[in-house]
Amino acid sequence: MTPLQDILTRQISRTGPLSLAEYMGLCLSHPEHGYYTTRDPLGVAGDFTTAPEISQMFGELLGLALAQSWLDQGAPSPFILAELGPGRGTLMADMLRATARVPGFQDAARLHLVETSPALRREQAQRLPGASFHASLSDLPEGPLWLVANEFFDALPIRQFRRHANGWQERVVGLKDDRLTLGLTDPAPVEALDHRLDTTTEGQIVETCASAQALAQDVGRRIADHGGAALIVDYGGWRSIGDTFQALQKHTSVDPFKTPGQADLTAHVDFEALAHAAMPAAHTSPTPQGVFLERLGITARAQALARGLKGDALESHIAAHRRLTHPDEMGSLFKVMALHPEGTPAPPALDPPFPLP
Repeated sequence: MTPLQDILTRQISRTGPLSLAEYMGLCLSHPEHGYYTTRDPLGVAGDFTTAPEISQMFGELLGLALAQSWLDQGAPSPFILAELGPGRGTLMADMLRATARVPGFQDAARLHLVETSPALRREQAQRLPGASFHASLSDLPEGPLWLVANEFFDALPIRQFRRHANGWQERVVGLKDDRLTLGLTDPAPVEALDHRLDTTTEGQIVETCASAQALAQDVGRRIADHGGAALIVDYGGWRSIGDTFQALQKHTSVDPFKTPGQADLTAHVDFEALAHAAMPAAHTSPTPQGVFLERLGITARAQALARGLKGDALESHIAAHRRLTHPDEMGSLFKVMALHPEGTPAPPALDPPFPLP
């Protein structure tokens, strides 16, 4: 039994089942035993690998896409350049290297990082000296905002609701034979899900993420008020349907209730909910990551980098390009959606928006 499992077991015994959001929040962010509180989860020695850790090309192209958006909006100075959940700082370091040749961009940029993990903050500070750190998005100063969030929203706590003839049953975490397990509440109407009654059938599961919608609302307001753009890169789809809650440990799927606090917990992102929450900022539709990167010229960049490589280094480079772009790898699973002010050009290489209800 992990230390956090003991805490959760005793809490549920005293006060009853936890919502899935409460469970995820404690597993990931408990001040002593939370997953992100206690470790660097990235890389071969960790539990998962993100796109910036696979190849520098990913960050370079995202940086140039944001820089083009900044130019398209008149190159305001100063502006806030921010990242939500910056990992080891690799993505932002690659973005800054690529944008160094964009006249005026880095002189105007004020770098802000939103990070709660002490371990990751230390790595970020080494790679990105001079950055300002914040525990939450709300702590960012007001002003024109160009923001990136890569594999950030998928780690925010979700709730799950199962459609029932008499309303919705929430999936909650309780105990069975002293083991953590999922159960269901009694069915009841859920006003916040009334709009999903026409898009679901009995037995289907819908996931909601209040914290993701609150963050999207804040980002959208800032961009609508002051200008800017946000690039959101994550796995998910336009509308939530089905159970996508999962746990990863050592790059392998595991039981999310077996070792709480020691596995990464995530769920697919509902991009429609983010776009709706971000209004009055405009949005693009979620574009497959592979399509987005190809439109930005990743193959030409890969060919240029390959000229100086041979042997294992070349093979690794080719594999990285495939992993980022191929539909059987990250190319289709991951999507890119942008937010930008209504009436301004969207960041490049993204599909036009889906209509919102």
